[in-house]
Amino acid sequence: DPEEPTSRDMGKRRALEMIQKNNNYQTMVMIGDGATDAQAKPPADAFIGFGGVVTRDIVKEKACWFVTNFEDLEKVIIEFATKE
Repeated sequence: DPEEPTSRDMGKRRALEMIQKNNNYQTMVMIGDGATDAQAKPPADAFIGFGGVVTRDIVKEKACWFVTNFEDLEKVIIEFATKE
């Protein structure tokens, strides 16, 4: 949808900046399968690339972690949440 701001270049980064500012979040993690998702780090502290449907090289390159199923995604989230 061309009218959806998050589908535009840098749109997800801007959305996360707004969410962080409006909610005073200290830590944010972005999960996604596309290049515009990867652009959200920063402000996201980490980016988890998801290749469960399609694997995109740019997503793998930009990801702090890259997973292809929800079981591994859960493990990464728990690891990140318990990291000091």
